[in-house]
Amino acid sequence: MTDRIKPPRKKPQRQAKPAVPREKATLHPRNRHQGRYDFAALIKSSPELADFVILNPYGKQSIDFANPQAVRVFNRALLKTQYRIAHWDIPADYLCPPIPGRADYLHLLADLLARSNQEQIPRGAAIKVLDIGTGANCIYPLLGHADYGWHFTGSEIDHTALAAAQTIVKANKLSKAIELRQQSDRQHILSGLLDADERFDLSMCNPPFHSSREEATRGSQRKWKALGKADPKRKLPVLNFGGQAQELWCEGGEIAFVTRMIDESALIPEQVLWFSTLVSKAANLPQIQQHLKKIGAFDVQVLEMGQGQKQSRFVAWTFHDLQEQARWRAERWPKA
Repeated sequence: MTDRIKPPRKKPQRQAKPAVPREKATLHPRNRHQGRYDFAALIKSSPELADFVILNPYGKQSIDFANPQAVRVFNRALLKTQYRIAHWDIPADYLCPPIPGRADYLHLLADLLARSNQEQIPRGAAIKVLDIGTGANCIYPLLGHADYGWHFTGSEIDHTALAAAQTIVKANKLSKAIELRQQSDRQHILSGLLDADERFDLSMCNPPFHSSREEATRGSQRKWKALGKADPKRKLPVLNFGGQAQELWCEGGEIAFVTRMIDESALIPEQVLWFSTLVSKAANLPQIQQHLKKIGAFDVQVLEMGQGQKQSRFVAWTFHDLQEQARWRAERWPKA
């Protein structure tokens, strides 16, 4: 029998702030992917992309986002031209993420740190970020280091994904900026992952959103239908952007995974300034916020993101009161 997890200590709690949607579903102002893609520049840097460029119904250049190989080559070109990532690839059928949306998560986390730092984003390797479930694509460490110079530690349970991410890091000579480690216990997310003396300014996570493969498949089918791609004559990928089981679903789905992460964060409240996780389903927010209140989080933030027709959000929480946050900044962050 496991011991019941208790809040680290009782503090006056700040009321959770509700998510405030943007007026339009637009990218963050610092996001490098504003406007239409420059396909001429992308093809110049990655000639293989030319084989996947199509004209959309409006006569504009695009790629077929229903083709996993096209998305993989497109991502490689974006990373090369926008972030100077010369070498990037992932194994077949592993999650191939949409880069602009991933970048927005990082930019909003940077804003979160700046709010209590005289609106100055702390930059450089002194800022430590824990990426939970970094995946074969290693996308958050690559983008976060390129934009802010932060040092990343990525965790992963899947051996193949970890090896692929390590290949990307080594090929781009980023071993000093990005460390990868195995989470050997599949029953845990944070527990057993960190050394007792480690401190992180942020943690981030893109959790498995679904409770089964069937649910993930239905979600992809809805996306294809919304995009007008549900052509019965055409063979479409089963899963949107690919993905292995541990990347897309787990027992109990998103709410079970996030709740478990919250419980485990309460066991190491002093080691991370701000924990965070994406939340795919807005309907899960009330239960997540209630659990954070129950577990003793001092402050909870919900930040909205938008890209095209898609709305998403992440939840961030801290166990540090204002005095402790000020002491953390003074001791750890470089002077602006």
